[in-house]
Amino acid sequence: EPDVVVKRQEALAAARLRMQEELNAQAERYKEKQRQLEEEKRRQKIAMWESMQEGKSYKGNLKLNQQELESGASTSSTVSKPKPNKKPLRSGGYNPLSGEGGGTCSWRPGRRGPSAGG
Repeated sequence: EPDVVVKRQEALAAARLRMQEELNAQAERYKEKQRQLEEEKRRQKIAMWESMQEGKSYKGNLKLNQQELESGASTSSTVSKPKPNKKPLRSGGYNPLSGEGGGTCSWRPGRRGPSAGG
């Protein structure tokens, strides 16, 4: 039945064309997003260079800019939680160079002399 085959091929070609157009649109959106990211990176580098030329701490300035962007994006009603006091990992008397206070491990030097092999 040639009519059925021709219709099927036309439908297949139309579907391929639709999928290709959708893929092209996605690629265009991705390129635009990448372009915006590159532009933002370029602006940050320029701001960092200018602050460095003025003798300011550019890393601190960059952090301040990021905080300003975050605070501008979020609402002012949110309050940041204070960090709880952290417990130290070890007791205050721990000294890895002295033998006491460590654990069951003790370091011993390796054997002297040439390696046994041959």
